[in-house]
Order: sequence, then C-alpha cells, then structure tokens
Amino acid sequence: MTVNRMLPAALAALLAAGACATGSGTPSGTPAATPAATPAATPAAAQAPASAATPLSISDPWVKTARSGMSAAFATLVNTTGEEVTVVAASTPVSPSVELHEVVGDGGATTMRRKQGGVVIPAGGRHVLQPGGDHIMLMNVRTAIEPGAEVPFTLTLKDGRTVSFTAVAKDFAGANESYAPHE
Repeated sequence: MTVNRMLPAALAALLAAGACATGSGTPSGTPAATPAATPAATPAAAQAPASAATPLSISDPWVKTARSGMSAAFATLVNTTGEEVTVVAASTPVSPSVELHEVVGDGGATTMRRKQGGVVIPAGGRHVLQPGGDHIMLMNVRTAIEPGAEVPFTLTLKDGRTVSFTAVAKDFAGANESYAPHE
C-alpha cells in the first residue's frame, strides 16, 4: 500500500523535473539565456533579423508608392557571415516583374539598368539600396502601393536560400533616371 501512495508523487516529481529540463529549449545542464542577452524585438518592417539559415539582416526597408507602372524598394543589406553573400533576384506579390538595378552616369545623365551578377555584400559588410543607386525595381505594378502599406519581398541568394522582409510604402518623387532595359 505504501508503494501505491508514493508512486503518484514520484511520477509528479519526475514530470516536473523533465519539464524544467526541456521547457527552456536548452539541453539539461546548459544555462538558459538571460533576458539581458536576448535582443530586443523590432518590427518586421524595420528589420528582418539574420539567423544561421539567413545570412542577411535587412534594415530600414521602404518602397516607393505607386498606383501602377514602376516602383522601387530600398534598404540596407547587412551580411552577418564571414563569407561574401550575393543577392541574385527579388520578388513581391505586387509586381510580376522585379529586377535588381543599378544607376550609372553617362555624360551627365544617369541611367538605371539591370545589375549584372546581382548585389554582392562583402563578408561582415553592408550594401545600401537607395534612390539614385542600387535598388530593387518593380515593373508593371499590378496592385496600388499606397502610403503606409506594408509590402512583402523575398530576396533570392546565389546559393538558393531566400530572405524575406516587409517594406513600408512612402511617397517619393524619384531621382528621374531613364531606364535602359537592354544594357
């Protein structure tokens, strides 16, 4: 009879100990991260954090408002790895055709064109996508991009991995470059 009374108490203690060992997500004997060691959360539109599977952090993403036609997206791409990372493509549901572009000068005029080879971010470095420079070009925008809208994007890396982020739509007059699609 004494064994039958002790068995439920022993089982409860064993279950409680098991929950403590695995509840934090760390292996038994490994200290859990302290709250001070955990980075503060940031809004998705402000930054997409990098992880072991995602070697880029996206800072300050935004997209130019547009009713139709062309638009562009901008951000700072931060490489959190010790190796060069190359972005070879981008996509968004608001446009069927998205290209990585650069702006080049030619006799005082500037022209935007497809960036051959993609956008290369050096190991531990950053690359700024900005008006008048490298950017993500949206062609044939099929859904109006209104001020304040949150527009999802996916970047495809040379190794096949993808990085997703959300950009906030802002009004911007543009740098008035011409477009040379075949250069």
